[in-house]
Amino acid sequence: MDLIAIKQRFGIIGHNEVLDHAIEIAVQVAVTDLSVLITGESGVGKDNFSKIIHQYSKYKHGEYIAVNCGAIPEGTIDSELFGHEKGAFTGATEARKGYFEVANHGTIFLDEIADLPLGTQARLLRVLENGEFIRVGSSKVSTTKVRVIAATNVNLAHKIAAGKFRADLYYRLNSVPIYLPPLRERKEDIFLLFTKFASDFSEKYQVPPIQLTSNAVEFLSNHNWPGNIRELKNITKQISILEKNRIIDKVTLSKYIEKNNLSGLPMLMQKDEEKNEHFEREIIYKFLIDLKREITELKMQVNKIMNKEDDASKIKESNIQRQIGSFPIDDFHTDPIETYKIIEKDNLFKPKEREDNVPFIDESIVIEDNFSLIESEKEMIRKALDKYGSKRKDAAKELGISERTLYRKIKEYNL
Repeated sequence: MDLIAIKQRFGIIGHNEVLDHAIEIAVQVAVTDLSVLITGESGVGKDNFSKIIHQYSKYKHGEYIAVNCGAIPEGTIDSELFGHEKGAFTGATEARKGYFEVANHGTIFLDEIADLPLGTQARLLRVLENGEFIRVGSSKVSTTKVRVIAATNVNLAHKIAAGKFRADLYYRLNSVPIYLPPLRERKEDIFLLFTKFASDFSEKYQVPPIQLTSNAVEFLSNHNWPGNIRELKNITKQISILEKNRIIDKVTLSKYIEKNNLSGLPMLMQKDEEKNEHFEREIIYKFLIDLKREITELKMQVNKIMNKEDDASKIKESNIQRQIGSFPIDDFHTDPIETYKIIEKDNLFKPKEREDNVPFIDESIVIEDNFSLIESEKEMIRKALDKYGSKRKDAAKELGISERTLYRKIKEYNL
């Protein structure tokens, strides 16, 4: 195995022993059908190793598809991976092949595998075990022969313990683990990487290459580099473009490193060295749930008020029917005025004594359709107000309705 040739072909720079061992494993496992799980911090170059495995495997003539699982919305990831039928969901105007179908006899690289929803994890496990999948909206089982390489920058053991990642999927993916060391564990390679990036940017932007003083080299090698190779490349690019002086000392270098330091930016706290798991989305969900609960409570209050008014109306009808139950029906006239005179004559609106000696007054009277209930109600309210000197509280109690209802009726009838 020619490590130097492999590094040159795939742009890997460095002489770190752990890095070299990872390359050897990648080449050895490439000729098999085993699944591979590449672990390491963000920015260490996991995608390069997936390409090594693909190019040295029997799948190299097939498609190579890299999928960032964390960048695909949860609602569409099944469609992206396994495809969908026409009309499977809103917007599915035609059938579509998924990545596993397109990459048949090829390789799929699933980056940020820890972000897969649990339902999708179960479907992925089925593909890994027997090569079967079902399109969204279909009942037909399809098959595919795909090499799966997964990568993650979080501790999957913590995810499993939290119930957010399937243990059986982890063991299926982790047939062959490959660990890539962070840049702080490859101090001997940091200056080599900086020099290579400076040369590349010099050629790309047609500027003289930047050089570091001895104290800048020491500072460069001792920096923690939380963003790893990606951070180093970004800083090298900024200096190459912005600095007029092509000799970079420690002060200048530290200025750019501090500018890119995340410690000065507002961040959400991370637990157990896991990355932020979509806290903003959880906040939105919580807001929507609270809003839904408030709407439900409001509906209950409205229904309660309406039920109370319905009950009051039924009681009112019952009292009226009780009063006129023995009244001779022939005595009612089709003329509303004559009918009202009869009711007034017989003192139907006069407060009567209940069995407990508490006086009450009926709110309305139900007779023939051509009798004006509105006028009756207005008259009852007017008499109750007159009786208690326009005191709404006492009048409402006399009428057997709430003060708020009485106030509304007063406004409605302009009393």
